[in-house]
Amino acid sequence: MTGEVAKYTIEQIESLELAPGTEHERLEGWIPELASDDDLRNALEKAFDYRGDVTITTRSGERIEAYIFNRSTGASLVDSYVQYFSPKSTAKLKLSYAEIARLEFSGKDRAAGKHWEDWLKAYNERKAAGEKNIALHPDALE
Repeated sequence: MTGEVAKYTIEQIESLELAPGTEHERLEGWIPELASDDDLRNALEKAFDYRGDVTITTRSGERIEAYIFNRSTGASLVDSYVQYFSPKSTAKLKLSYAEIARLEFSGKDRAAGKHWEDWLKAYNERKAAGEKNIALHPDALE
């Protein structure tokens, strides 16, 4: 097949074995119970993987809307922290785990329900309808 470009039909592509994707938990609206240090650590790990905003209530009662983009776990809660963006600031902010009293998965999960199979179905429907130069674009973030 030297010098030739392999061309595949949609049927051939669909017949290829595909590795399963990661199944994400439905966390939108969840308020975890933070009864222990491990509960807090586990909830913040999930918040780090979450594709939406969370609301953090600090021990002083402050409520912070945040998108957690980084975390560092130390030997204790005092030595551990999250880094986040807030709609009220353009800075990267940091908060110790020890300061967190409550966590709410309050924002919309931006990636919920967005799967390759959904994209492929929409593509095939548009192609079957006769569209050319099909470009599927991501949903607006509002």
